[in-house]
Amino acid sequence: MKARLKFSKTGSMRFIGHLDVMRYFQKAFRRAGIAISYSQGFSPHQLMSFASPLGIGLSSDAEYLDVVLEDEAQAKNFLSRINEVMNEEITVKDFMVLEEAAKTSMAVLAACDYLITVKPGKESFLTDTTKRTGALERFAARELVEILKKTKRSEKLVDIRENIYFLTDRQEAFEEFTGISYGELSIDTTEYIPVLYCQLTAGSVVNIKPELMLEALCGQEGEEYNWLSYQIHRLEMYADVTAKKGEVHTLHGEMPCRLVPLSNFGKREGVW
Repeated sequence: MKARLKFSKTGSMRFIGHLDVMRYFQKAFRRAGIAISYSQGFSPHQLMSFASPLGIGLSSDAEYLDVVLEDEAQAKNFLSRINEVMNEEITVKDFMVLEEAAKTSMAVLAACDYLITVKPGKESFLTDTTKRTGALERFAARELVEILKKTKRSEKLVDIRENIYFLTDRQEAFEEFTGISYGELSIDTTEYIPVLYCQLTAGSVVNIKPELMLEALCGQEGEEYNWLSYQIHRLEMYADVTAKKGEVHTLHGEMPCRLVPLSNFGKREGVW
């Protein structure tokens, strides 16, 4: 039986890499007595996949993990069972049973929401309301937003303007745009100063990191981008119901994407 977990990752656990998070969940399932199906072959492993590994140092309220449960009995009291054996810095917030034909969250990921904050004791022009407002107005008026995107093999100049779906410094405007009320976040917004909210293209075909957008904004204003000054927090992840395998539909393209939170995509109704 296919299932999807939504979990948060905060505090010191944000410095734990993807492979260690995977091992963490493997052990948590065993401690909780939750039977996960295993692959066949000479090296069996638990059947699980993550939507998009979070970068080292980033925190999140919306990470997704797909698993295959041995049977439907494993879904009973899933949240309480798994959270009993987890630490408070990684918490499973939601659990859903998927339709058997549902694709993995990794395969359907299309966009992500992010909150960008300034760390305590750090300086940024974005904490100045006047400077931030002017910078966002100039950024919105640009026809091109070119960044140097680096891969393991090459570097190339890429225009990411159409991949920035929304950018604002107002939480109310962002929640109105996304249709989501984020409520209380796991990041302390009194300690970490919120300055920007953004929605960007994500997925295996095109993946725009918020650091690239932030670097472009700083460069526009003639400010040095110091990644140590910012804490990036993921708010939500989406699937695109209009896209087929290998397709990327942007929000303002000829065939606009239609985004649905991964917690609602492929959900089997009437089960837990």
